[in-house]
Amino acid sequence: MDFKAKFRFHKCCVIIPTYNNSGTLSKVISDVLEYTSDVIVVNDGATDTTPQILKDFGDQIHVIEHEKNQGKGTALRNAFRYALKEGYHYAITVDSDGQHFAEDLPKFLEEIEKEPGSLVIGARNMSQENVPGKSSFGNKFSNFWFYVDTGIKLTDTQSGYRLYPIRKMEGIRYITSRFEFEVEVIVKAAWKGINVKNIPIRVHYEPGKKRISHFRPFADFTRISILNTWFFILAVLYYIPFRFIKLLTRENIRKFTKKHLFNKDEPVRTKALSIGFGVFMGIFPIWGYQLIVGIALSHLMKLNKALFVVAAHISIPPMIPVIIYGSYKLGAFFVSDPKDDLLFHSGITLEMIKANLVQYVIGAIVLALAMGILTWLVTVLYFMVRRPFKGEAKDSLTSL
Repeated sequence: MDFKAKFRFHKCCVIIPTYNNSGTLSKVISDVLEYTSDVIVVNDGATDTTPQILKDFGDQIHVIEHEKNQGKGTALRNAFRYALKEGYHYAITVDSDGQHFAEDLPKFLEEIEKEPGSLVIGARNMSQENVPGKSSFGNKFSNFWFYVDTGIKLTDTQSGYRLYPIRKMEGIRYITSRFEFEVEVIVKAAWKGINVKNIPIRVHYEPGKKRISHFRPFADFTRISILNTWFFILAVLYYIPFRFIKLLTRENIRKFTKKHLFNKDEPVRTKALSIGFGVFMGIFPIWGYQLIVGIALSHLMKLNKALFVVAAHISIPPMIPVIIYGSYKLGAFFVSDPKDDLLFHSGITLEMIKANLVQYVIGAIVLALAMGILTWLVTVLYFMVRRPFKGEAKDSLTSL
């Protein structure tokens, strides 16, 4: 089966949005036509010789005309709608500035066969010669926010060489019209559950020649930043909690528990220190920052962060009065004017804590140390009596 037949078999077309790229447009279209006759070109209000170039190709291509420039996002959205009406299920987008190689088109067709329904972004080698510094920075910036918004790590989220599963994307509503659309479309696709991935492609940046780009650094970067901020808010309020709940299946919980809580390959000393440190931080008097500080320190000490978080929840609401009471009682041994009887008469109040802060803080630190060490010791002893870990536990105890 030749490539043109494959494009038809997979109901895939190629979309080329263009605006004042008459110097490269003809070659881009000619190169693509070597692989497929299913080509849609969007003339986004070009003021150069683009209309004549498109006319010269005649009925070899489908042309969508915009009287005025409406932005790349609008051009792509209109092309998607047209392609869907024509019966296409997939669309590969190619920039008209000559930076993409038509020879990479078969790679995208292979992805349809390997993982149908995926949104595939061609990953450029941003470390190669002649790549503009601002492009490399912008790509890293975009990759970071895409990961924050979706939890998916990609190496290139800005490349315009993409395979869109347009049939599967039906129903997604978009609000952007220019370059920021290419951010919006992949975030919303990921939120819909569409697999978003990279494949390596080549890219051409001609040395010594300024590439024609209609990206306006200040205006478009500002628009993208606002969009990322909005997506971050939506991710925190909706997508991240939804993703977490969706992952709470019995099988995922079992795998997580087995890997992080009962990992047989993890040394007992790591488990014991993680649990002991978790209890310590759960009591340590930095309320509101215990988990943030503790997780950072756990990472530095290479502890089991899952065990740490579980143990740190010793300070859940039912235990808080007990911890505060114990802190005051212990703190009374270390101050000259103890107030250890206040709890019996007036209960626990914020005013009381403020008036006796030193006693509470000292007591809380002592209690945190004592309970952390006790928990560590109990954990080691627990593993010592468990036969599968007996030898390892003894080694851990002597090494500590």
